Amino acid sequence: MKEVDYLIVGLGLAGMAFCDKLEQNEKSFFVIDKQVEAASRVAAGLINPVILKRYTLPWQGEEQFDLAKNYFKRLDAKLGLNSVTEIPVYKIFSSAEDQNNWFEASDKSGLDRFLKPELKTDVSGKVYAKLHAGEVKETIRIDISKLLDSYKNYLIENDHYKLEAFDYDKIEFNSGGGIEYNNIKAKRIVFAEGFGVKANPFFNKLPLVGNKGEYVDVYAPELKLTQALKSTFFIIPLGDDIYKVGATFNWNDKDCNTSLEAREELVAKLKQVISCEFDVVKQEAAVRPTTGDRRPLLGVHPKHPQLAILNGLGTRGTMMGSYLADKLYNHIENGEVLEDEISILRFPKKF
Repeated sequence: MKEVDYLIVGLGLAGMAFCDKLEQNEKSFFVIDKQVEAASRVAAGLINPVILKRYTLPWQGEEQFDLAKNYFKRLDAKLGLNSVTEIPVYKIFSSAEDQNNWFEASDKSGLDRFLKPELKTDVSGKVYAKLHAGEVKETIRIDISKLLDSYKNYLIENDHYKLEAFDYDKIEFNSGGGIEYNNIKAKRIVFAEGFGVKANPFFNKLPLVGNKGEYVDVYAPELKLTQALKSTFFIIPLGDDIYKVGATFNWNDKDCNTSLEAREELVAKLKQVISCEFDVVKQEAAVRPTTGDRRPLLGVHPKHPQLAILNGLGTRGTMMGSYLADKLYNHIENGEVLEDEISILRFPKKF
């Protein structure tokens, strides 16, 4: 029987962040993960601290951003990778009003840290930007798949990981606390399954609605961008003249199959922004774990205190993961109260 403090189910952005928090606090753990349909592996990995549609900071944005930046750089160094890249984001202005809104925002406290007030006129000769662009500072991009793969291998080397689907029926609750699962004894299970939580009988009534997003990678040798672009979507350079373009938002489909409709939508939008030829070389789809109130789902099950959840990271999971892992860990281990807006107990009728 393997004895650990925590059993973690799922190794996406949420699961990895919680595992790292456990390691920092010298807690033992084991991960069970099925490695399919993970929204984390499709994510663009761009940590952008500003909502560029309204020029506002997201919920707890500055604190989340600083934590995420330090967390990814530390993890990158620990694993000996080069998965973190500093890359500016240029917001292409859609109208004179949009441009004026940028100037106003860049003068506001908090936003002035991230938004340069000067116009950027050097976007690219292959980009339609008559009104120029504004630059977002301090942004970074994480190669999420590379980082997750490396972290998974690190866990395997240390006997902390098993690739398999989790069987909820095999959980045995001990009368004195803790659980047993197959040959593992743990004090707690933390479910970090993303949209896969819909199959979890303990948490599947929580209002995780899911939002399908699709990206395409395009080969555009004439574009020559060294910065990411944001119009109504993102264009992110990946190297070797490959760019990630997206993403779409689909609230109806809940599968991970790519669609011709999404591909055509992204290609049409891209043609409105760049003037050079390009070829689609890849398409990906996943369901983001989003909630109706756009807040995460954290906490301990009210009837089964051995079970906890870390979910609902939505479209900003790359930036929120470390912050939320800290919140859940301190709630479980130190008794810190979770804010109502992130606690699962804001939905008492779901248990």
